Amino acid sequence: MKLPRIRTLLLIPVVAFAASYLLAVLVNLLNDDTVAAAVDPQPVEVVAIFGASGTAGDGVLKAALADPNIRIIHVITRRITPRIQEGIDAGRVIATTHMDYLDYAGILELFRDVDAVYWAIGISALKVDEETYGLIHVDFPVAFLTSWLEVSETDRATFHYISSSDISEDSSAHWAREKVRAENALFDIADGTTIDVIAYRPDYIGPTSEEAHLGQTLLYGFFAPAGVAVKALEIGQAMLEVSARGDEFGNGDKLYTGKIIRYSDAYERRREGSGDKGKR
Repeated sequence: MKLPRIRTLLLIPVVAFAASYLLAVLVNLLNDDTVAAAVDPQPVEVVAIFGASGTAGDGVLKAALADPNIRIIHVITRRITPRIQEGIDAGRVIATTHMDYLDYAGILELFRDVDAVYWAIGISALKVDEETYGLIHVDFPVAFLTSWLEVSETDRATFHYISSSDISEDSSAHWAREKVRAENALFDIADGTTIDVIAYRPDYIGPTSEEAHLGQTLLYGFFAPAGVAVKALEIGQAMLEVSARGDEFGNGDKLYTGKIIRYSDAYERRREGSGDKGKR
């Protein structure tokens, strides 16, 4: 009996992967889970963005700058990017340089009338040790939310936390456990208060067109048809849509990639209906 050739054995996992990928693409194409139009969208006029200098945060800021209903965009940052400077020059952004993300005493007054905070601070687990990763992804947002609750004067505000997909409390990956720990801590702190925490669990995040390099563009082009990639701008648009939908969302809600894209689409349809459409 002849043994299978080496190249035949090597081909089996390739074929299996291709079949899985094509199945995912087909499922994504057949998914018609369209989000209904907002019944009574609430005005979102004052927002704050943390992490606007990063990949996801740049998309969130781009979405906010394209929304004429937002009067004030507070950007809390360690450095000024071209996008942030664009917002400053347009009179839309108030940028505050802040270095200690465990202490907000000096800038709390900025957040009294903020309707929504979009939290996009994050770093790859490959770039820092486990302790630093937990500090950035858990301790930083927990410290801010705790401080914000002390001064918030809005009837209902929302805190939008960019988490990640494929995370669980019993994951073998430290970063995945930390993302869940962050979500749970934020949900618990906000429980019973006037601030609701919404978690976003995207898969691959494609940078904005201005920031993407060729490799990122190719990765997005590969993952998107299978429904496991979302544009940074779409995350921002989804956050704006969720913020405007009031009681449709509550503390502890989570949005995965598919829902993020669909709420982004709902946001664009609403903008088109009002005669104002932002650029992707």
